[in-house]
Amino acid sequence: MPSSPRHPAPASTNLSSTDAEDLALYREKFRCRLPESLNELHGPTQGVVELPLHMAWSGMTSYDLGKPRQRMGLYRTVLHEGLHDDLPRYLNQDLLLQLWPVLRTLVGRTVRTVWEDAFAQLASRTQAAA
Repeated sequence: MPSSPRHPAPASTNLSSTDAEDLALYREKFRCRLPESLNELHGPTQGVVELPLHMAWSGMTSYDLGKPRQRMGLYRTVLHEGLHDDLPRYLNQDLLLQLWPVLRTLVGRTVRTVWEDAFAQLASRTQAAA
């Protein structure tokens, strides 16, 4: 499992080899869903978005992008549950960059790490907001 200066690998003394393997597989699950570039993210910026059940299996399926909390909830759900083809359909590059400094605190550590390691624009937005 690779690490970076921003996201060091967990200390090997804290994880069994099985746990480390599980964590690596969990990270890979999110890595393989990533777009090649944030430029591919052309999702909506306004209106109501209806998510399919494979993403919204545990709660809301309809999100109004005009409402900040619902917009943030949509992005959090898509980042965690969306498949490779869902990301360009439901996420918008400009909105993701705008939301990222707060959104990164609402997603799990693995999702945050995978996205920031893959896209320098996200990591730089975080540093600029600090």
